[in-house]
Amino acid sequence: MASQDERATGMDLQKLIRLITLGLAVAAVVKELRKPAEERTWNGALGFVPYDFRVPTLARVKERMWDPEGAHLISPRVFGVGWTLNVGRLVELVRQRVSAAG
Repeated sequence: MASQDERATGMDLQKLIRLITLGLAVAAVVKELRKPAEERTWNGALGFVPYDFRVPTLARVKERMWDPEGAHLISPRVFGVGWTLNVGRLVELVRQRVSAAG
């Protein structure tokens, strides 16, 4: 069982990650608002961290979260800052591993 100190450290890490994510989201919005209105795309990257504040579409959800034939296991989030898991690719990799073992 985790001690109180271990739980507190885990909670501190979660708070830090949330704070960083919020800071990146604010920075991304500021970046977009500094552009002339006709040049705003509401998606891009802050350094190496991707962001996308466009209204999510089913096609984008499918492309980023369920693309078994995709090259990447991790892809940019459908909405927000950071990355998401391409579950379709993960399932495909597991299927390949199971079929190769059996």
